[in-house]
Amino acid sequence: MLETLLQRFRRRDRLALARLVSMAARGERVEEILVGIGEAARPARVAAVTGSGGVGKSTLVGKLIEQVRGQGQSVAVLACDPQSPLSGGALLGDRFRMPAHPDDDGVFIRSLAAAGGHGALAEHLDALIRLLEAFGFDVVLIETVGAGQGDTVVRELVDVLVLLLQPETGDDLQWEKAGLLEVADVIAIHKADLPGAERVEAQVLATLALGASSVVPVLRVSSRSGAGVNELWQAIASRPLRRGRRQGGRELLRLAQQTLAARFAAAEAAGRNELRQLLAAWQHGEISTVQAAAALVVLMATESRRGEEEKD
Repeated sequence: MLETLLQRFRRRDRLALARLVSMAARGERVEEILVGIGEAARPARVAAVTGSGGVGKSTLVGKLIEQVRGQGQSVAVLACDPQSPLSGGALLGDRFRMPAHPDDDGVFIRSLAAAGGHGALAEHLDALIRLLEAFGFDVVLIETVGAGQGDTVVRELVDVLVLLLQPETGDDLQWEKAGLLEVADVIAIHKADLPGAERVEAQVLATLALGASSVVPVLRVSSRSGAGVNELWQAIASRPLRRGRRQGGRELLRLAQQTLAARFAAAEAAGRNELRQLLAAWQHGEISTVQAAAALVVLMATESRRGEEEKD
């Protein structure tokens, strides 16, 4: 079944893409999917839009979709919604605040449940970005959950991080301690047609001037009037592609972590005796957490070799 989906994916079958995105989002056979799709023919421009709840991320992303399509480029959107800690579900309502494109093959929108503690992002987002890139989308837009000051991990996954602020929120001290302000590539004062937009812009510029981020563009944008939306897209489109540089080992480590997690889930689902015995020994205090983690790495490597032998 997976090989059939991959074949259809290579033929640019959108239904196959949707199925593979669903599988990867659930953590199912992620490693096999990534191997099967191969490397993208050319890199996509990946931008994230983040900011506090109610700042208008979904509405603005909808306007950015129009900008991208107006230039003849294709665009995919991954919109992260908060996951319920009780039911595990999510409202997944972001797409309802974006314009509908039912007959436009150049637009793909998927809402994703994001559990707490994941930096305002859905799990396996790396893999999902690679899927969309390999499918051939020119632009991939990520919308985070309403982010807090510490939710900066998204910057490592994208080329451009856009931080949305709005008038009459926070105070002078908030700008000084907001970690997001320090890592943003572009800052947009959204709902700029409301009173207080100039004051917020002045606060942000003053804060940036105190540090090393004075080159970060600060724009006033209104989705309602359309003012500043084109300028915002131009700021996003003019940034260099950061992901392709492969500086350091963070990207590789992140993928290795995801691969290990996927193999653990597969072994757990298969009810492997070795895994059950390891978990039982750890839970009963027979081995330390450090010993259990080291043994788990070895066990997962063994599982991988076993899987390859079964294929042969």
